[in-house]
Amino acid sequence: MRYIKDAEYVADYTIEVRFDNDDVRLVDLAPHLDGPIFEPLKETSCFRSFVVNPDLDTVVWPNGADFAPEFLYEIGQPMNSALRARLPRPARQRG
Repeated sequence: MRYIKDAEYVADYTIEVRFDNDDVRLVDLAPHLDGPIFEPLKETSCFRSFVVNPDLDTVVWPNGADFAPEFLYEIGQPMNSALRARLPRPARQRG
């Protein structure tokens, strides 16, 4: 089982997530924002409002939306220096 230690907003619907095993993955949630709980996250300002909830060990949004850390780990692209160099630095902010 995985849990999330930290997460940062990158751009659009993408976050950079650090897991308990110190793997860092780039997670694009755009294809997964369907259904009543996730639809509001299509508004970028809402999407950016996530925090890491230490009780749930994952990222959560003010409207109650969250994703299982195992799911985020599975769909995340492992971060490497080449991928990190392509990230839009000015848009990044801590979540």
